[in-house]
Amino acid sequence: MAKKDKVNAGFTDEEKLAMAERAKELASIRKKVSKPNLEDSEKEVLLKFSEMGEPDRTIATNLHALIKEIDARLTPRTWYGMPAYEKNGSVLLFFQERRKFKTRYATVGFSGKANLDNGTIWPNAFAVVEWNYEVCKRLKELITIAIS
Repeated sequence: MAKKDKVNAGFTDEEKLAMAERAKELASIRKKVSKPNLEDSEKEVLLKFSEMGEPDRTIATNLHALIKEIDARLTPRTWYGMPAYEKNGSVLLFFQERRKFKTRYATVGFSGKANLDNGTIWPNAFAVVEWNYEVCKRLKELITIAIS
């Protein structure tokens, strides 16, 4: 039997799960007739934190507190099963735990809506292995710029 060609293997189990989570999120959004309930969406994000292992849970929890400190108007929600924060109905940034796609670090990523543009090339995702003063300071700078 020949080895399965990885190029033509299709989506990984992790990618399929992320798509299924996103479909569930979209179905939930469609069911909401009125303005989305901030309490419910924050509860979903906090639930995601509780499902994470360490050190990702600590990183995500501290990131959440930092975002609320910077601008409480950013709305927490899930996005492809990941904790995310939106501004004016569009996801601005998200937290991807290392377990999500079996990577060696967690990621704080920014969407194209983030105002991080700097010339003709700039990073839009940052690896985070632990929460400390330097990480907090750098993310505070990035988030402040991103929401400006």
